[in-house]
Amino acid sequence: MSAVGLFYVGAVLILNGLLLLGVVSAKGAAPLNLFVGGLQVVVPTALLIRADDPAAVFEAAPLYLFGFTYLWVGINAAMAWDQRGLGWFSLFVSVTAVAVSVYNGAALGDGPFAVIWLYWAVLWFLFFLVLGLDTARLSRLTGWFAIVTGVVTAAVPGALLVVGLWPAPTAAPAAAITTGALALIGAAALLLPALLGGRGHAPAASAPGG
Repeated sequence: MSAVGLFYVGAVLILNGLLLLGVVSAKGAAPLNLFVGGLQVVVPTALLIRADDPAAVFEAAPLYLFGFTYLWVGINAAMAWDQRGLGWFSLFVSVTAVAVSVYNGAALGDGPFAVIWLYWAVLWFLFFLVLGLDTARLSRLTGWFAIVTGVVTAAVPGALLVVGLWPAPTAAPAAAITTGALALIGAAALLLPALLGGRGHAPAASAPGG
């Protein structure tokens, strides 16, 4: 995923977290979902056209998972479609994200992005529970986790990548610290809302951030 694309993914995740929390409406969140969704379809298509090895294909192909999610959210807002289809697609995204996480960690030795992909796997699984299985009591937890995920896995890494400050996988100490920090923040983001009673109901017009 390009650094610029990752940065804007952070924006849409934060916005859709606010959507799940009832701060913004589905129609209010639709334009950014459509803009970023379009970006996340155009960019991998361009990368795949130029791809000449399996590594390049691997880098580009998973981006469609998020592009399709954001476009689906935006179209759902305009058309008032049933959210369950998007919820079940989110389960597919979640399982795929686990596989990509394992590949990043085991094959590429990229600890930070292995953890980042795990964030996305958990978040999309929460989308599946909320939208696919209509588990409304998890809406607020999912909204808060989407906001945290948008900040720590997309907006901040995207900005640091743009300015060349994100640690390379070969930079062992910095990469290890980043991996540990990401894991701790993710665990806290899942556990603290539950401990503080943040699993209450959110408005029905909720949708993923992707």
